[in-house]
Amino acid sequence: MSGWRCRGVRWVGRQAVWLWEGGRSSGLRYGQELAFGVVGERRCLGARGNPCPVAAVVGARSTAGVCGECARLDRMHSVAADTAVDDPRVFRVYLAWFGDGLVKVGITGEERGDARLLEQGAVAFTWLGRGALMAARRTEEVLGAALGVPDRIPYAVKRLARVELPGADARAGEVARLHQSAMAVAEWGDTLEPMALDVRDHFEVFGLQGPDRVDGVVSELVEGGGLRGTLLAAAGPDLHLLSGDGRQVVLDSRLVRGWELAGGGQEVSLPVVAVQRGLF
Repeated sequence: MSGWRCRGVRWVGRQAVWLWEGGRSSGLRYGQELAFGVVGERRCLGARGNPCPVAAVVGARSTAGVCGECARLDRMHSVAADTAVDDPRVFRVYLAWFGDGLVKVGITGEERGDARLLEQGAVAFTWLGRGALMAARRTEEVLGAALGVPDRIPYAVKRLARVELPGADARAGEVARLHQSAMAVAEWGDTLEPMALDVRDHFEVFGLQGPDRVDGVVSELVEGGGLRGTLLAAAGPDLHLLSGDGRQVVLDSRLVRGWELAGGGQEVSLPVVAVQRGLF
């Protein structure tokens, strides 16, 4: 049995898309059946558009899907790591909302639009300001401290929150309240151009009207294992699936990067960790 080596899921426009080695892609649609079997070993996908020179084997539980050397190369050019301080692009600071009490401030390149927010699984967000990279970085730190919000929210927390969301008006109201609080913080507007409230909501883009719980999470892929289920929703890298036995299971698509997948997967035969309320 042979298949295609997966490069994970990427948001293209407002659709989640499987990417495959060789430049192929296939869109994901809510309500469709996903089925695959896992073939061979997981191999490093390389970095910065270049293949891994040794096609290194990667651990099954790594969400990066790359070896140590390729990870270091990626990190050298990462805005998130503060290593690209001379980047001439315009950046935007955003306020992202993932569920009740789950908020973060971050930055993204202006030309990327809301792609970063889709990748992170932000249910709603608004822009706060725009300007040069280092000014955006300073603003991110200042506002994060002033609002008392973290710079990272674990995916384990996000995926549980997104199946118990308040209505659209409540989501927008919470983002508006936080935007107002951010605008009241002194000084950052001197180095960054503040942006007016403009709440964007990804509830329907993610298909979050589909799942109503999370029964389990796939912990890793294994050779010979398989998965079959109906796609209910996709948020960030997470795929919410309804399995044949009635369980609602989440597959973090970052775990799929570097595996060769073939068609005809069986019911979920991959390791699944049961989720208990209040676990995270």
